[in-house]
Amino acid sequence: MVSIATLGNRYLDFQFTTRRGARARIVERPGRWMAEPDLAQLVEDLRTVVRASLPAGSLDYGVLTGDPERLRNAILTVIYAPEDGRPVAFNALAILDCELQGRPVEVIHLGLVMIDPGFRAQGVSGILYGLTCFLLYARRQMRTLWFSNVTQVPAVFGMVGEAFANVYPDPSRHARRSFEHLVLARQVVARHRHVFGVGPDAGFDERRFVITDAYTGGSDNLKKSFAEAPKHRHEVFNEACRRELDYDRGDDFLQIGEFDLRAARDYFRRSLPTLSARALLQQFAFLLAESLLLPLVHWATPSRQLGSLRPWPQ
Repeated sequence: MVSIATLGNRYLDFQFTTRRGARARIVERPGRWMAEPDLAQLVEDLRTVVRASLPAGSLDYGVLTGDPERLRNAILTVIYAPEDGRPVAFNALAILDCELQGRPVEVIHLGLVMIDPGFRAQGVSGILYGLTCFLLYARRQMRTLWFSNVTQVPAVFGMVGEAFANVYPDPSRHARRSFEHLVLARQVVARHRHVFGVGPDAGFDERRFVITDAYTGGSDNLKKSFAEAPKHRHEVFNEACRRELDYDRGDDFLQIGEFDLRAARDYFRRSLPTLSARALLQQFAFLLAESLLLPLVHWATPSRQLGSLRPWPQ
């Protein structure tokens, strides 16, 4: 089952059922359009997953605070168990406003991912990390998306390096830091650190892209030791984390990269065991057609208002 709505051609509200029967929902910027009771329930679904996933049972930053401003710039993916419909996993992406080469650019922050321990190894990580980027890539006319990621977990550090394009840092590809990487990283750390729970006193090593003393802005309960952090199957990522991060202090890697055609192709191939290829292609094509054709249709109707491009005739 797949259903999709774009709410006046603006915001995504996408639901589908995985091959194992779990229900997933992707909601774009719910703080801008969702009714208050529904928004409160959505935040409570996220907190339910946190309570099941963390010994401390709570986090106090980002969308988990229920702050309407955070929810205005978030994209939430929530997965519900097939047997009783309880929320068991989520990803809270954030849209960060930055500038590159003198022009505004949106950076998609991969955000907090949590999975109920009883629902792990169910094949949902690919949905949580990649599906939203896959759909946004179609919505934005297959234009490359910039993304950011903050983590101290070797498994996540390596997964992002493998799944996306032009990622820095990525020890497996000996990636080089570009000017674009540095400009965006500086803005993410300076202007948006509150989004991923980093306090004002945290430092940033521009050479290594390491945020030092990162767990002081509401994300304290996420801090792990190296022994506790899940490892990647390729030792190069584990060794990079062990060598570069001070886990006692609480350091994180900041990764900057792109979601492009190669990343979209690779995501499609990886997702086939979990999602229907037909449904994926159908929704990708639908969103791409909407982004390409609807502007032409609207422009060809001179009797209709078209915002600042064609004001309503007086």
